[in-house]
Amino acid sequence: MSHATTRPHLRLVGETDGAPASDAQLVDAARAGAEWAKEALYRRHSRMANGLSYRLLGSDAELDDLVQDCFVIALTTLDRLAQPAAFSSWLGGIVVRQAHKRLRRRRMLSRLGLRRAEPVDLDAIVRPGLPPDVATELRRVYSALDELPPEERIALVLRRVEGLELAEVAIRMGLSLATVKRRLERADTFLAVRFERGTP
Repeated sequence: MSHATTRPHLRLVGETDGAPASDAQLVDAARAGAEWAKEALYRRHSRMANGLSYRLLGSDAELDDLVQDCFVIALTTLDRLAQPAAFSSWLGGIVVRQAHKRLRRRRMLSRLGLRRAEPVDLDAIVRPGLPPDVATELRRVYSALDELPPEERIALVLRRVEGLELAEVAIRMGLSLATVKRRLERADTFLAVRFERGTP
């Protein structure tokens, strides 16, 4: 009797036979309506979502709202997730798409003079201990991000900052590989011209 009551308790706290539940198990439980599983997915992946959101948007008053909105979308549309084990990558794609919407709105407001660009805190991006060439590259990329169209900005961050393979960038952005390559080429050309001119 005691053994029968112990097993559900282990599942309730997100464990199976004493081992942490996998993303696939948590997704299955969340689909069945288990609130604890949704909370576990949030705790497990909120740091990733926060970090990715910051690296895409920089300092932004809407950053927390973006992350919350992404989790609401993810947890209320779990039926669309074909591979439950791929929750992290799927959530990352949602973050990218929602960040894209905010970047487009930000760019429009800036053109209308209704928003001032907020500088990116480079010290938050360039962690101590990074090789000097990597640190220099990150500083150069972020110094120019606000001048790039949102699509090129996101492709550049995913490729050069997140270090994703081209195929994964395409998946996260919901674009073809050829389109991603074109956007990266345009962003790289812009950066090359900008720094050849000695623009800081």
